[in-house]
Amino acid sequence: MREQVEKALDKIRPALQRDGGDVELVEVGDDGIVKVRLTGACGGCPMSTITLKQGIEKVLMQEVSSVKEVVAV
Repeated sequence: MREQVEKALDKIRPALQRDGGDVELVEVGDDGIVKVRLTGACGGCPMSTITLKQGIEKVLMQEVSSVKEVVAV
């Protein structure tokens, strides 16, 4: 499942990098919870929660059926 999540994140990365940020995969749990770290400009952005839930989580859940939630660490 980790490889599938990495591939899905690779689809999201260009948009984040255009804004000076990125996303780092920290952990993929057996329970379907994916832990990520937003870096660069995304790390301290006030919109990072929206990016996480409406952007990253949405794409990961569409691409990898076993993903239940994405959380920032």
